[in-house]
Amino acid sequence: MSESGTDIAAPPPNALYYGDNLPLLRDRDLFPNESVDLIYLDPPFNSNATYNVLFKESSGESSTAQIKAFDDTWSWDASAAEALALLMHDKDTPPPVVTLMRTFHQFMGHTPMLAYLVQMAARLVHMRRILRPAGSIYLHCDPTASHYLKIVLDGIFGAAQFRNEIVWKRTSGRVGPTRYGRVHDIILFFGASESITWNAPSTPQDATTAKGHDLVTDDHGETFRVSDLSAMGPGPARRFGKKSIAPPKGRHWQFDQAGVDQRWASGRIRLNSKGVPRLYTPLGELPGIAIHDVWSDIEPINAAAQERLHYPTQKPLALLRRIIAASSKPGDVVLDPFCGCGTTIDAVESLNRESPKDPPRRWIGIDVTHLAINLIKYRLRRFDPSPRYVLRGEPTDLAGATQLFKDDPFQFQYWACGLVGARPAVATESGRSAKKGADRGIDGVRFFVDDNKGPKSILVQVKGGRVGSKDIRDFRGTLEREHAVLGLFVSLNAPTKPMLAEAATVPPYTSPVDGSRTPALQVVTVESLLAGGTPVRPAGIALPPSVEFDRTVKRAKSFDEATLFSSAN
Repeated sequence: MSESGTDIAAPPPNALYYGDNLPLLRDRDLFPNESVDLIYLDPPFNSNATYNVLFKESSGESSTAQIKAFDDTWSWDASAAEALALLMHDKDTPPPVVTLMRTFHQFMGHTPMLAYLVQMAARLVHMRRILRPAGSIYLHCDPTASHYLKIVLDGIFGAAQFRNEIVWKRTSGRVGPTRYGRVHDIILFFGASESITWNAPSTPQDATTAKGHDLVTDDHGETFRVSDLSAMGPGPARRFGKKSIAPPKGRHWQFDQAGVDQRWASGRIRLNSKGVPRLYTPLGELPGIAIHDVWSDIEPINAAAQERLHYPTQKPLALLRRIIAASSKPGDVVLDPFCGCGTTIDAVESLNRESPKDPPRRWIGIDVTHLAINLIKYRLRRFDPSPRYVLRGEPTDLAGATQLFKDDPFQFQYWACGLVGARPAVATESGRSAKKGADRGIDGVRFFVDDNKGPKSILVQVKGGRVGSKDIRDFRGTLEREHAVLGLFVSLNAPTKPMLAEAATVPPYTSPVDGSRTPALQVVTVESLLAGGTPVRPAGIALPPSVEFDRTVKRAKSFDEATLFSSAN
């Protein structure tokens, strides 16, 4: 089923999966051999840890080596040991990789670094299996582990398939007391074969890059590069208007007579003060500047970036657009197995919308947190129409929702916010999940516009345990404190009559569109939300008529989304 609740014929146009990507990648029904054209992955890693920590033998057993929301550390535990055994006995693992893992094991011991490399190798083996011969993989990491990952990729893809070690200058940094400033990430680029899809990227020229040539600006404000019209090697004279002009000795004019006539008529060839033909080329028509393996022209996500979603590891859209445009073509399948807040998916959709006549690229995203999945669903609503996709791994009934709450209350909270189309309000800039109670009664938020005063907020609170009328009174206080016009109280358990009575005492919201009145504090159960409707129009919830609902990544210029979350964070 898609987010809109409609059936999608197989194969699905796009797919979003919740869960650990290793068992999903090993599923040959889900990912057959040679079924993906491009893979980008940015696996979380604790790059802030020191080498002393990353190579320290673990004592005791952690609960899991899986990454949870914003907790980007690997540890050696039963999960890592199981992944190593699986890797050693997997028929898809190349023999050199088995030898490499044994060497790493001897060299590193049971350290977080070994756990990270083992878990990554187990996944990369199957990423190689599912790549088509013309496919490519881009592994985004940082210098803390890039040298080890390069060796792992050499063993899986073959050293001959290494294309580039791309250096992305992601930020400016301070020089440490005993080191240079750390300002770059590494992106390892490998191909699946000698013949890969490749569209050499370039950047347009401007007045700065065209320096070294004569530049002139005409009366219409268009800038031209003025350059020599001749080239090495003798050639005949050409007519320039009514005048026949021979080229300089030992040289020839770059164009035949038809080419000269065409450019003369359009003003692209003009005579200088000495009567010498010169070529006038608009800056927009100059050959682009080739992009090499050091990228310093793409800014990181900063506090003022409009695409910012308050996700600590969020990468800029321009970075993914460059990679996808360079190493895929229309109709290809793009996979991001650690899709986070969905920048890869957003980039694919953006490119599709720019070339509507071409077959759309398809995308597949996988993440192990409901926080990420919810952010992606929220983010995709900025497209009109919203893309169709299948969603797997989330609870579909009350029993599944109850189990999720027992397993992980925070993940339940993120997932439940998605049921009502709300953006989670618990991500922090420090890169960790908000601690219990730190959200000050705000678990999610969505916006709507129904006048010229800017977006209005609908706050969401999620409860999975016992609830009572006191919870409703507390939530009412939260709405008043945050100046929110509406509130949605989402409960796993059925509300009591006193709760409903308390909610009914809140004055309704009156719409400036048509004067209609909407209950300002609504109590809704998870079971009723699962019974029908969509996140944009959830079942059992009354929403006011609006000019614009939840094109939330496109913010109003007068509205800074960060201010709404400042109290929650």
